[in-house]
Amino acid sequence: MNKENKLIPGLPPGFEDRWDKKLFLKKKLLKAIEKNFIKFGAEALETPSFEISENIGSFLAEDDANPMSDVFSFQDADKKIILRYDLSAPLARFYAQNNQELPSIFKRYAIQNVFRNEKPGNGRYREFTQADFDIVGNVNTAQANAELCNLISSTLSDCGLNKDQFTINVSNRKIVQGLIDELKISEEKQVKVIRAIDKLNKPGFGLKGVEDLLKKERKDQSGAITKGAELNNDQASQILNFLKIRNLKELKENLKNPLSQEGIKELEDVFEILGYGSNLNQVKTNFTIVRGLAYYSDFIVETNLNFKVTNNKGKEVDIGSICSGGAYAKLISRFKGVDIPGTGISFGVDRLVFALMQLEQIKVDKQKPVLVCVMDQKYLKNYYEILDLLRDNDINAEIFLDTKKNLGKQLTLANKRELSVAIICGENEFNDNTITIKNLKGVKGENSQTIPKSNLINEVNKLI
Repeated sequence: MNKENKLIPGLPPGFEDRWDKKLFLKKKLLKAIEKNFIKFGAEALETPSFEISENIGSFLAEDDANPMSDVFSFQDADKKIILRYDLSAPLARFYAQNNQELPSIFKRYAIQNVFRNEKPGNGRYREFTQADFDIVGNVNTAQANAELCNLISSTLSDCGLNKDQFTINVSNRKIVQGLIDELKISEEKQVKVIRAIDKLNKPGFGLKGVEDLLKKERKDQSGAITKGAELNNDQASQILNFLKIRNLKELKENLKNPLSQEGIKELEDVFEILGYGSNLNQVKTNFTIVRGLAYYSDFIVETNLNFKVTNNKGKEVDIGSICSGGAYAKLISRFKGVDIPGTGISFGVDRLVFALMQLEQIKVDKQKPVLVCVMDQKYLKNYYEILDLLRDNDINAEIFLDTKKNLGKQLTLANKRELSVAIICGENEFNDNTITIKNLKGVKGENSQTIPKSNLINEVNKLI
């Protein structure tokens, strides 16, 4: 191949290779998340990467003229199919398809990759792992939603975070929906209003940005224009005043319409249940979160980190919620024709990894192997006996795979890979039934010891 024709290695924007410390951390978090999902009573579900478009629809796009703009869509024979953009819509399809075989209260968890055709950056990817926990069925909603808060707190604690490093923010969509109805905002404008409110705490927005989106249009720093909901001044003003309210008592005094009062009461019930456990102080009200996805019906939750996160250039960035979700009443009824309520949360695992990579408090056990060095090819059988002995005792181990390399080059490779232990045995060791262990993290000149072969496992375990 000519030099001019050689391929340039690279990835499309929004996709990432993960390896070494980042991948070890991700696997550690996934173990903690799955352990908690099981501890809280859920069973595993796995669904395909592709779904039929009309079955799961698209709840992401903000462009009404192009509702599939934020998903990867393909033509498959006579049907359109899409790569799943979340794990909730496939759950609704699965439940509708299999509900006769499922328990009346169905708790499921799913940990899989999802795909979004959106602008990447600062912990946002176009392919990323979500870890979802959902409760489907007719339940006491306050109990179910309080359980989600308890699960978030338990999981993040097991992931290595202190309780002061994250806040679980909750609200209820009925509160803002009641206000929208009271202001007589037309149905075709309501989704834009909800999405405008949801952007309040996003970088570059604030009250002014929300006001622009509630009214005619918003122009961002690049000059791009987003069409607004075109509310009148009074409607926009009342919504902005609502966004300044911070506690349930004040909210209760200001919003008197029945639907808002119902949402407030449902939140009070959640806090009552939380008071029976140990996570009450971990959960705060935040009425500015409304969740942009249209299928949420009442309870909503977003979990935010309380420490600074920076990008690759060292600039502080807002990565958004690392665990969010809420309740949905109509998602499954699109298939069944009856309302089967559900509620759930989703951890953005790769976003969480992005943030936690910046904390030194979380220890990552890389489980690096012990290296069995090859000093002389004639002893290859003996080296493999040592290798098997280590592996049979659940010690990760590998043998150097080139008998022609000298010991110095073997140890150079071990150091580059940050291995902790090397086994170095020659004729003297095999004659004496001993083994030399080199502690690659130890003080030079004091980091080797020759021991009886019978002590190998105990001594290696002290060093790894």
